[in-house]
Amino acid sequence: MRSLRLAIDKDSRAITLALVLLLAALVMPSFELPHDAYDYLLVFDISQSMNVEDYQLNAAPASRLAFAHEAARRLVRDLPCGSRVGWAAFTGYRTIPLLAPVDVCAYYNDLLASLDQVDARMRWSNASEITKGVYWSVQTAQEMPLQPAGHPDIVFITDGQEAPPLDPRYPPRLLEELPNRTIHGWLIGAGRDTPSPIPRIDEEGHRQGYWRADEVVQPSAIGDTSVPDIEHLSGLREPHLRALAEQVGFNYARLTDLTSLSAALRDQKFARRRPTPTDLSWLPAAIAVWLLALRFRPDWRRKPDVSRAARRRLPNS
Repeated sequence: MRSLRLAIDKDSRAITLALVLLLAALVMPSFELPHDAYDYLLVFDISQSMNVEDYQLNAAPASRLAFAHEAARRLVRDLPCGSRVGWAAFTGYRTIPLLAPVDVCAYYNDLLASLDQVDARMRWSNASEITKGVYWSVQTAQEMPLQPAGHPDIVFITDGQEAPPLDPRYPPRLLEELPNRTIHGWLIGAGRDTPSPIPRIDEEGHRQGYWRADEVVQPSAIGDTSVPDIEHLSGLREPHLRALAEQVGFNYARLTDLTSLSAALRDQKFARRRPTPTDLSWLPAAIAVWLLALRFRPDWRRKPDVSRAARRRLPNS
């Protein structure tokens, strides 16, 4: 009887301890622990050339902007908690901030919901002066302080098509006015190399055919005969984007698939080590589960005495 009571007490202690650990997991607060995190302001080019459908999503044609949206969703999902992401839009010559960087875990649903609103209907100009857009994106980041210190890194997603085209005799000197590489970031090239017709999109986001050659400013109109007059078509202008990235001290990457943006932006060179709220409730919960598993496991060490049972079934000799 005494041994039975001891066994029951021992089992009760294990179950009670597991219950206490589970309750502790429920009420345990988060702890500030140092982690690598990232701060990004994603700038989406919403000019009309970004509506060219030279990507695919779910086996269906997708525009450059739609593909960039889906890649941004993967980025928000992949970044570690404590990282902050915000949105901005570019068209004409200005970059306009839309959402200041917020925590990707605490505001995950808000980030995705607001991302869906960044589309061609926000366009306030048909021009696309990429060089000026990069300049204003850097200025925007400089005016956006983040705690505890610093500014967000820029991620400018564009096909690189300047509209109207740049006059090679008078290259823009705007980037020379920027402070010496105080803001870091990425230029992300979107689109395929082969030029495609540019959809004409109205203010409501409806397609109205395609732009014709006589409806856009061609290089020959500004005296540049070194390139063909195909500004009504759009392909990725990668050499131009690489040159811009070098001027402002940015990295360059190409949007090749849905994971390429996330893979590039999780570069350790852009990580910022800082205290981040960390959930450790899994630790007491795991110990509780281990205790319960240990308590209710089958005792394989006890084997029935087969020989004795067999002898009982034998007739008396």
